[in-house]
Parts: sequence; C-alpha cells; structure tokens
Amino acid sequence: MNEKDNRTDRNKENIPAVPTGMWIKCTKCGKLIYRKELEKNKFICMKCGKYFRMPSENRILDIIDEGSFVELFTDVLDKNPIDFPGYSEKKEIIKKETNLEEAVITGKASIGHIEVMLGVCDTRYLMGSMGYIVGEKITKLFENATKAQLPVIMINCSGGARMQEGIISLMQMAKTVDSVKQHSDAGLLYISVLTDPTTGGVAASFAMLGDVILAEPNSLIGFAGLLLFFGLALNPLLSNYKTEVACRISNLRIFI
Repeated sequence: MNEKDNRTDRNKENIPAVPTGMWIKCTKCGKLIYRKELEKNKFICMKCGKYFRMPSENRILDIIDEGSFVELFTDVLDKNPIDFPGYSEKKEIIKKETNLEEAVITGKASIGHIEVMLGVCDTRYLMGSMGYIVGEKITKLFENATKAQLPVIMINCSGGARMQEGIISLMQMAKTVDSVKQHSDAGLLYISVLTDPTTGGVAASFAMLGDVILAEPNSLIGFAGLLLFFGLALNPLLSNYKTEVACRISNLRIFI
C-alpha cells in the first residue's frame, strides 16, 4: 500500500457518519424529521400530521402512570409448531434487532390511577402477526382480567395470522375471541385501539370486539390487504379502502 492509499484510508476514517435511524423521512409530505423530535411529538409529523407507527415501548410509556407497568405472561414457551424452515432463526434475528420477545407485550398497569390489563402489539416483530405465543398471551390477558374484574385495553397493529405457523395461527382467532366473550359476559370493559395496519386474522377476531373501538387517522383496517383487494375487485372507486375514514362511512363503531 502506497502513501496515497494511506492518506485515502485516513480521510475515510475522518468522514463523519450519521447513525442509522437518527433521521426519518415522512412518506406523506417528504419532511426529514429528527427522530428525537418525532418521539417528543408522539410520532406525529410536525408538518402534515401523519401518524407514524410507534414502537410498543413508546406506546406503553405514553399512556400509563409512570412506573406502573408490570409485564406478564413472559413464560409462554417459544415454538415452531410446524417446523417451518428458517422460522426459528428469523425470530432470533428479530429479537436481537428489536429487543422484542414477541409481537405483543402484555401486562398490568394503571392509567389515571385506574388499574387495567394492557396489551400492545408491535409491527417490528414479523409485522405484528399472530402466532401461538401472541394468541396465548392475549388469551391469558383477558382471562386474568376477568378473574381480577379489570378492564382491558388492546393497542392493535398486525398483518394478520402468522403464515409460518399454519393452522396453529388460525386457531388463535377462536381462542382469543372466546376469552374476550367471557370477559364481556362478566360485564367488563374492553377498549380496542386500531393502528396502522390492523388486518387479517387479528382484525377478524379480538381487535373488532371492543366495547369501544378507537382508530388512529388513516390506519389501514380490514381483513385483506390493499394489493389483494384491488387484485380481486379491480375497483378504483375504493381508493380509501379500509382506512379509518372508510370505516366511519361504513358505520363501524370506530372513533378518532
């Protein structure tokens, strides 16, 4: 290596680098936003008002009384029920990247000094999809809420049932619905918050069973995704398909 190459290498080392994820570009207005400023503004674009997808830990800290959250049901064993190739390895990679054990965090907290059972989904973990562990944790959340006579708040976001778990993931729909029904029969409150996206088997099960259903503006809400819907229906008139606005037009009990 000659002296010129050495100088080039030293120059490269001295070039300042911007850490990954420090700046985020709004996909609606194109504004470049400093991540810490976005967090302070509750993940809402300061220029156009677009709602960004919020990490589960930020959502929890944003709504609970400080220091009141206790995570529950972390003992549900990890599984690859149908031995899907590469599934276990993929989950390990996601865990290292996100520090998430699964696509939902469940626990007990207080909000305004009122005790609640709280579940928060996270799209960073396989798009918030529902497999055995997600279904089991949500079922336990409602069952324990029923025993303790507590309300449940679920903040939902999901691409639906998890394809890597096949029929096992679809069985979670019936299991979660049954636990919600028992909670409802006990006369207890369930508030469901729909965020972007809430689709597939999650939308077709516990997410749509709330006594009160809230939605973030312009969240994608429905059973099938946009590409599948347009591929089958070929209807350009439904360009606002399944956003929270479309749900209001369809007279669903969803409020923003």
